[in-house]
Amino acid sequence: MCRARITRPAILGQRGRIPTVQGSYIRANGQGHGVVLNHSATVTTADVMASNGVVHIIDAVLLPS
Repeated sequence: MCRARITRPAILGQRGRIPTVQGSYIRANGQGHGVVLNHSATVTTADVMASNGVVHIIDAVLLPS
Protein backbone atom coordinates (compact mmCIF):
# COMPACT_ATOMS: atom_id res chain seq x y z
CA MET A 1 0.00 0.00 0.00
CA CYS A 2 1.20 3.46 -0.86
CA ARG A 3 0.71 6.68 1.02
CA ALA A 4 -0.68 8.69 -1.90
CA ARG A 5 -3.43 8.28 -4.48
CA ILE A 6 -1.39 7.66 -7.62
CA THR A 7 -3.19 7.12 -10.91
CA ARG A 8 -1.87 5.58 -14.11
CA PRO A 9 -1.60 8.89 -16.03
CA ALA A 10 0.68 10.23 -13.27
CA ILE A 11 3.06 7.27 -13.73
CA LEU A 12 3.11 6.95 -17.53
CA GLY A 13 6.32 8.34 -18.98
CA GLN A 14 7.93 8.45 -15.52
CA ARG A 15 10.34 6.34 -13.47
CA GLY A 16 10.87 6.54 -9.75
CA ARG A 17 10.22 5.28 -6.27
CA ILE A 18 6.83 5.31 -4.57
CA PRO A 19 6.80 5.28 -0.74
CA THR A 20 4.75 2.56 0.96
CA VAL A 21 2.92 2.73 4.29
CA GLN A 22 5.50 0.24 5.64
CA GLY A 23 8.28 2.77 5.06
CA SER A 24 10.00 1.09 2.11
CA TYR A 25 9.63 1.93 -1.59
CA ILE A 26 8.17 0.38 -4.73
CA ARG A 27 10.08 1.09 -7.93
CA ALA A 28 7.75 2.16 -10.73
CA ASN A 29 8.60 2.33 -14.41
CA GLY A 30 5.99 3.89 -16.65
CA GLN A 31 8.29 4.31 -19.63
CA GLY A 32 7.52 2.06 -22.55
CA HIS A 33 4.34 -0.03 -22.68
CA GLY A 34 2.34 0.08 -19.46
CA VAL A 35 3.58 0.26 -15.88
CA VAL A 36 6.03 -2.19 -14.26
CA LEU A 37 6.63 -2.34 -10.51
CA ASN A 38 9.88 -3.60 -8.94
CA HIS A 39 11.13 -4.82 -12.35
CA SER A 40 8.71 -7.78 -12.29
CA ALA A 41 5.03 -6.96 -11.73
CA THR A 42 2.99 -5.48 -14.57
CA VAL A 43 -0.11 -3.42 -13.88
CA THR A 44 -2.89 -5.28 -15.71
CA THR A 45 -5.85 -3.13 -14.58
CA ALA A 46 -5.25 0.42 -13.40
CA ASP A 47 -7.21 3.08 -11.55
CA VAL A 48 -9.93 1.04 -9.85
CA MET A 49 -11.43 3.67 -7.56
CA ALA A 50 -12.22 2.54 -4.01
CA SER A 51 -13.65 4.45 -1.06
CA ASN A 52 -10.22 4.61 0.58
CA GLY A 53 -7.93 5.05 -2.43
CA VAL A 54 -6.98 3.79 -5.88
CA VAL A 55 -6.37 0.09 -6.61
CA HIS A 56 -4.07 -1.22 -9.35
CA ILE A 57 -4.26 -4.93 -10.23
CA ILE A 58 -0.84 -6.51 -10.89
CA ASP A 59 0.24 -9.90 -12.25
CA ALA A 60 2.69 -10.81 -9.46
CA VAL A 61 3.04 -10.74 -5.70
CA LEU A 62 5.20 -7.99 -4.22
CA LEU A 63 6.94 -8.97 -0.99
CA PRO A 64 8.62 -6.49 1.36
CA SER A 65 12.38 -6.76 1.58
